[in-house]
Amino acid sequence: MAIPDTHIDMTGKTVVITGASSGIGAAAARRLAAQGATVVPVGRSPERTASVAAEIGAEPLVADFARLDEVRALAGALLDRCPRIDVLANNAGKLFARRQVTGDGHELSFQTNHLAPFLLTTLLLPRLRESAREAPVRVIATSSLGNRFGRLRLDDLEWEKRRYGGGWIAYSTTKLMNILFTRELARRTEGSGILAVSFHPDPGERVPSTRTTYTRFAESSPLSRLVARSPLRGIGLTGEDGAEPLIWLAASPEVAGADGAYFHGFRRDAPVHRQADDPELARRLWERSAELVAPYTRTPA
Repeated sequence: MAIPDTHIDMTGKTVVITGASSGIGAAAARRLAAQGATVVPVGRSPERTASVAAEIGAEPLVADFARLDEVRALAGALLDRCPRIDVLANNAGKLFARRQVTGDGHELSFQTNHLAPFLLTTLLLPRLRESAREAPVRVIATSSLGNRFGRLRLDDLEWEKRRYGGGWIAYSTTKLMNILFTRELARRTEGSGILAVSFHPDPGERVPSTRTTYTRFAESSPLSRLVARSPLRGIGLTGEDGAEPLIWLAASPEVAGADGAYFHGFRRDAPVHRQADDPELARRLWERSAELVAPYTRTPA
């Protein structure tokens, strides 16, 4: 398909991007700010997030998604700072090569890639609903074609009963959760003016770039490090490339009406794992996730 124009005026729009300290999130923050948006970059690294924020004239926010109390504090800071939010880009995500448990008692990839953005979105949902009464709002999740290799088991969300296998299947399962989450969010907010979509960051044809910013999501994986040192390193996805679909989903009027859709780059309704099309599973995942983050869901003052 033809690559659509992503240079769309975003003047007056407030965009929150998580995972904005490097890669896709940083590239999207730069581009959307250049297109007129007020961008709030959120990252785990204070130094890298501050560097991106300085480039675009913004104030950074720092939160480690391995700590749900920091996610809650982030939501409070966003509510204080942003009278309205036009776009929430749940872009942060990472692959972990070995199973780890957070201080909150959850498997690290499950918490970082699903529970934390679930908590952030639900804490911001009243503000998103208020904003949508004035103008349409978008919630975007950075998923992956890897969702097709995941397998969601509600009886083993924490990976206690299965081999972790270097983290790739656990990571892929969280990408499946991203799709299920946005589809259930779309169902729960139907008619409110909130559009929820997810996507795999495939830019289609390569986008010319003077900057090479490789994504950091799998930097802990020995396999990824091997590829990075091999002749295959040239096929690595750059932040600028992967950011193109995110920018388009945040800005383009062409996306209106795609509530709950999954995009492979710019292509709507791309193949997904069969579980992604199970509305009952999406509902049950939402309810279980809500139970797990319940201690943190009182709306920040």
